[in-house]
Formats: sequence, structure tokens, C-alpha cells
Amino acid sequence: MRDEAYPLRNISHVGNRRLIVDEGAAWKKFTLRTIGWLILSGIFAAVTPIVGAIVFLVGEALLIWRLVSTLQKPPIYGLVLNTSGTQHEAIWSAQQAEIQRLGYEITKAIGNPDVAQTIINVEHAVPSDLVQQFGAGTREGRAQRFR
Repeated sequence: MRDEAYPLRNISHVGNRRLIVDEGAAWKKFTLRTIGWLILSGIFAAVTPIVGAIVFLVGEALLIWRLVSTLQKPPIYGLVLNTSGTQHEAIWSAQQAEIQRLGYEITKAIGNPDVAQTIINVEHAVPSDLVQQFGAGTREGRAQRFR
């Protein structure tokens, strides 16, 4: 992770984002892969019918497993800071309460800059390089996470 610090006077906006899995894209990818697998295993089944059917069923089970694991991914929540007209995603977490508390503490610090420093540990942080966001400009985006 990068170490970044923003002076409180430079922060113009603090906001939250929620990224969810794009279910439509997941189903589309599953459908296209199933069609491709059906064609490929159909060619194999023309040569050896029983083995071809077994290969198709095993491959299709793998495709279904990947679809289900993608659809079951929980949403992730982000804290967005605007500084000098530029939007920065400061941190992502699997726990919405952590992000909300962090946003509250930053907003409170902006309103009262003379208050003592606060340390907040975000235990469920998600590295931002593992997130691809789709649908810019919305409060709720769509995302695909990679692990």
C-alpha cells in the first residue's frame, strides 16, 4: 500500500462508495463459456461418447462453481476523499461500519482541527489494486474483484 497524507485544509469532500459484483456480466461470461464448452465437448463426444459426456459434466460443474463463487462475493465499501478537485479512493474494506466510522472521524477532524489525533485500525481492508470499478459517477458502482 502507498503511504499518503492529506492536510485537513486540503480535503474538500469525504464520501462513501459501495462496490458490488456485476451479476449480469457474470451470467453473460458463464453463458458464453458454457456454449463454448458445449461445442468443444461435443466434438470430443463425437469421438468417444461416454468419455465426452463425463468430460462435459466435469467441465460444466467447474463453470457452475466459478459462477456461484463470483455471485456470492460480498460488497466492498470505500472511503473517497476529494482534494484539490481530484477524487482519491483512500481505503476499501469488506466492513461498511469501518468505512463509515473512518469517514465520520475524518469529517469530525475537519470540523475540529485542533482535536488530538485519532488512530483507527481498519481490520478488513481490501487492497485497491484488486478492484476494477465499472460505472463511474454513481454512489453504487459495479466491480469485479480478483484474488
